[in-house]
Amino acid sequence: MPPRSFRSAVLLVGLGLFLAGCGPMSAQNPAGAYSPANAVAEDGEAHLLLRGADVVAYFTETAHRPGRPEFSSRHEGVTLRFASAEHKALFDQAPERYLPRFGGYCANGIAYGIPWGGDADTWKIIDGQLYIFGGQASKDAFELDEAGNLALAERYWREEVAGGNSFVQRAWRLVWRVPHYKTGAELAEAIARARGEGGS
Repeated sequence: MPPRSFRSAVLLVGLGLFLAGCGPMSAQNPAGAYSPANAVAEDGEAHLLLRGADVVAYFTETAHRPGRPEFSSRHEGVTLRFASAEHKALFDQAPERYLPRFGGYCANGIAYGIPWGGDADTWKIIDGQLYIFGGQASKDAFELDEAGNLALAERYWREEVAGGNSFVQRAWRLVWRVPHYKTGAELAEAIARARGEGGS
């Protein structure tokens, strides 16, 4: 790694940690095995996954539903909320069935090695597993090559992201981009072409 690039990366990481503060860094990097995670410190919870979205509702109601504090469970360092006692019971019986892949981060971001984003209201169940996306554009980009992007996301999650620090990994891959990296504009153009909306 060139010395100048290394210094730039260290400065970027330092700046990112300074701007982000300790709260978000701590919230996204819980002590349990489900880490890093798309979690926030909110309402007295240190690691509230997906801002309290009910992960069971995606499967039972095919809908995004906010959970309620009175129906909460803790699993592998994160707190989950549910819309009902029944959903909490279903989760408690088989948590791995309902947990979103990649810690609830945007699956399209993980395909680039970047644990970032993840809007609970933009999601998809693929082969019985829940995937969260950072908005409709991210989901559309992922679906351009769903199988290929799933394979990339699984690889980067396994080899780089899982068990690491989300902020350090994010800074690393924003500086040293993966070989297949595409900008937002390039992805938007590819989506438009796939839809027959023109573009070069």
